[in-house]
Amino acid sequence: MAEIRNYTVNFGPQHPAAHGVLRLILEMDGETVVRADPHIGLLHRATEKLAESKPFNQSIGYMDRLDYVSMMCNEHAYVLAIEKLMGIKPPKRAQYIRVMFAEITRILNHLMWLGAHGLDIGAMTVFLYAFRERESLMDAYEAVSGARMHATYFRPGGVYRDLPDSMPQYKVSRFSNQKKVDELNANRQGSLLDFLWNFSEAFPERVDEYETLLTDNRIWKQRTVGVGVVSPDRALQLGFSGPMLRGSGIEWDLRKKQPYEVYPELDFDIPVGLKGDCYDRYLVRIEEMRQSNRIIRQCIEWLRDNPGSVMLDNHKVTPPSREAMKNDMEALIHHFKLFTEGYCVPQGEVYQAVEHPKGEFGIYLVSDGANKPYRLKIRAPGFAHLSAMNEMVKGHMLADVVAIIGTQDIVFGEIDR
Repeated sequence: MAEIRNYTVNFGPQHPAAHGVLRLILEMDGETVVRADPHIGLLHRATEKLAESKPFNQSIGYMDRLDYVSMMCNEHAYVLAIEKLMGIKPPKRAQYIRVMFAEITRILNHLMWLGAHGLDIGAMTVFLYAFRERESLMDAYEAVSGARMHATYFRPGGVYRDLPDSMPQYKVSRFSNQKKVDELNANRQGSLLDFLWNFSEAFPERVDEYETLLTDNRIWKQRTVGVGVVSPDRALQLGFSGPMLRGSGIEWDLRKKQPYEVYPELDFDIPVGLKGDCYDRYLVRIEEMRQSNRIIRQCIEWLRDNPGSVMLDNHKVTPPSREAMKNDMEALIHHFKLFTEGYCVPQGEVYQAVEHPKGEFGIYLVSDGANKPYRLKIRAPGFAHLSAMNEMVKGHMLADVVAIIGTQDIVFGEIDR
C-alpha cells in the first residue's frame, strides 16, 4: 500500500479570503484540517510604541488605522481613556454625537463584514448591496471630518466640530447628467441629521434585502450551519467578546453591562445566538445592524432638540476657536501650546473598554505625569479570536477554514499592531 501522510499548505498571506496579511499554516489530512497555525508579524506597525513617543492628542489618528473599518470606535476608547485620567467629561451633545457615530461605525463594519464574508463563501450579490449603503455612511463621515475613513473626529473634551447644516452636493460631470445629479441630491437638501434620518428610514428594508439573499439560502446554510461551533463556556475561556461571544449564547455587551457615554439613556436590545456556529454569528450581526439603526434614530431625535456646545471650554485641553485665535493673543498661545506639546495628564493608570463592532476594544494607559503616555497597551478583540483558530477549524474541511476566518471578522490592523 502507498504510504499516506499529512501535508502542509500555506494559506495566505496573499489570499483574497485571508482578510489582511494572515499566514495560516495548515496541516492537512487529504481535505481535512488536522492543525492550523496562524502566523502574524507581516504587518506590524508598532502603534503602541509610536504612541509613547508622541503627545496624547497626536495619537488619535493612529487609533483610526488599527481596525480600519471601525475607525471612530477605536478613537472612542482612546479618547475616553484620556478623559478618565484627566477627570473630565465632554458636554452632553458631544456624547450623543459620539454614540451616534459609534453606531454608524458599527453598521459600516458589519456591512463590510457581510459583503466580504459573502464573497468568501460564494455569494457575490450581497457584496454589491452592502457597499451601496456604506457609501451613504461614508458621506456622513466625510461631512463631519473631511475624511471618508480616518476621521480623527473624537477629541478629548468632545468632538472636533458640531454637525454640519448642509450636505455636500453632487455636481454635473461627464459621468452624471442633470437628471441623475438631481436624483442623487434628493436626500441631501437638509442638514446631516436630515440625511441620516432619511438613511435610517430606508435601512431596515435594506437589511431585509440582505436576509432575502442569505438567511434561508440553501447554499449559505450548508456553508455556515454547524461550522466553527464554540460552546458558551469555551467562548468565555478563549476570551471571546462581541458577536463571537453573543453568537455562542452569552448576553454580554459593554454598552449594557458597563455603560459609558449616554448608552444608559437609550433603548436597544442585545441579540444572542443559540448554537455558536457561523450561521448564529451571522444572525447576531444582522440583528445588531437593526439595533444600531434604532440607536441612531434616538440620537438624531435628541440632537435635533438639544443644541449646545460640543467641546469643553477648557483651553488647557481643547483648542480655542479659529476666530478667537486670530483676535486674542492668549488664545493663540493656547493653540500653539496644544498643538506642539499637548497637555500633561495626571499620573496614574487606566483601562477603558468600548463595545467595538468586533468585541471588547480596550485601551490600557499609564501616565507618569508627562505630555505623552508612559505605556499604551491595546486590547484588540480580533487577537483573542484569531488565537482560537486552531480549535475552531480542526476536523473541518479546507473550504470551511475560509468560512471561519470570515465569521471571526478579522482585520489585521488591530491584531498585528
